[in-house]
Amino acid sequence: MKIDGQSLDIKKVWQIAYQVDSQKVELAASSKSAMKESRKYIESFLKTGESIYGVNTGFGALSSVQIAPDKIEELQKNLIRSHSVGVGEIFTEAETRAILLLRANALARGHSGIRVEVVEKLLEFLNKNVLPVIPGQGSVGASGDLAPLAHVALALMGEGEVFYQSQRLETSKALKKAGIEPITLQAKEGLSLINGCQVMTAVGLLNCYEARRLNWLTDIAGALTLESIKGTRKAFDPLISASRPHPGEAKTAKNLLRIMGEKSEISISHEDCGRVQDAYSLRCMPQVHGAVKDTLRYVVKILEVEANSSTDNPLVFTKEEKILSGGNFHGEPVAFALDFAGISIAAMASISECRIEKLINPTMSGLPAFLAKDGGLNSGMMIVQVAAAALVSENKILSHPASVDSIPTSADKEDHVSMGSIAARKLGQIVKNAENVCAMEFLCASQAIDFLKPLRPSKALAGALKCIREKVPFAEKDRAFYKDIEAIRNLIRSGELLKSVTDVTGDLEW
Repeated sequence: MKIDGQSLDIKKVWQIAYQVDSQKVELAASSKSAMKESRKYIESFLKTGESIYGVNTGFGALSSVQIAPDKIEELQKNLIRSHSVGVGEIFTEAETRAILLLRANALARGHSGIRVEVVEKLLEFLNKNVLPVIPGQGSVGASGDLAPLAHVALALMGEGEVFYQSQRLETSKALKKAGIEPITLQAKEGLSLINGCQVMTAVGLLNCYEARRLNWLTDIAGALTLESIKGTRKAFDPLISASRPHPGEAKTAKNLLRIMGEKSEISISHEDCGRVQDAYSLRCMPQVHGAVKDTLRYVVKILEVEANSSTDNPLVFTKEEKILSGGNFHGEPVAFALDFAGISIAAMASISECRIEKLINPTMSGLPAFLAKDGGLNSGMMIVQVAAAALVSENKILSHPASVDSIPTSADKEDHVSMGSIAARKLGQIVKNAENVCAMEFLCASQAIDFLKPLRPSKALAGALKCIREKVPFAEKDRAFYKDIEAIRNLIRSGELLKSVTDVTGDLEW
């Protein structure tokens, strides 16, 4: 794959992050040309002796300090070393690969005034899977993700730590094993490597990819729940969606009807029951799941724009013969979007938990209490619902927007910040929690639907049930259900559960 600073999308980012040996990443010829021109322009300015922020001056509140020409390389090293202050949990290998890809892609636009060799070094690390150890905490999301990106630049210099061949090593040792030479950063290159929102954007894109798949699976889980408690499909009539034309609503209603099929043995058994309306968590799936679809499409659009943007400071515009200081490094557009994504996924998990409660409540489901055989002796799914409630409540706390906060930094020079990397990291936890809630709904709904035998669900839902039953048998009596939840969550993450349905329905609407 060739990167040019203009054509990355969520699918490409996910593929490079997770499919390690699938393809190598190279710099497009057009990007090499643009980068050479901007570097030439920066070097011509250096000869004039004029002050250019970050090129021959200090940084942040020290921007008025002029740096002597013979100290510029030392300036870059000091910048990277001093900014490598990250703490906390380390970003995963997939997240780190996405960060390297996005940082290289932003620099490939040719507005940073750095050498081609710097981007090629980033790509060499990526292609040889030498991954800098990047702590997750320490960025406030303005002037970019300074601290985490400094750990990337530190590795390029041959310092710090990296993961290589499943080992955490000193960078110098790993580079010898991998056959990589460290790079000596020249004027502006240290600053260009750490100015930008690539950490929050990379982590956000990967989480949105998983969230999109989870949204489809929540459609399936909701359909399985509706079928198992013999709910009505009338609420999904396309006439309803057409009268309120939010795209996600219509797409979700269409998904639900396709998943449940024309008529199943279960639906035929209760078509004359006279039920008019189900609870909101069943009847309003198009409105809630659909709103999540619309939100995620908006968020992905924002993140894809960011992934193909120049976020350095100052920026070099060779055709216009300008070097301009600005604020493209500020993470607010990304932070707002990531907070919005977190709110929507938290709501999606919440409605899923509501349906779990309907399944275990005999008044609502018409099934044995807590879906237990020999209730009393067995507690069944009683505490599965409790665990789901705990995750949903945790998500309520996590969905408080990080972007509403700001705190002045750098002697009040950087006085308004986005907290975007915090928004990205907590979105990841919200998605994980939502995956577990979805797995719990599948566990309960599959238990419920087995109580209806010999009546059978729709062909698509039968496919989902078969996929689950290959890993998780019907609970004849109580057992440690955490293993079942984990097994179903693995089916969610692997894509197997979704495929078991789409093999019947074709791709679901997005």
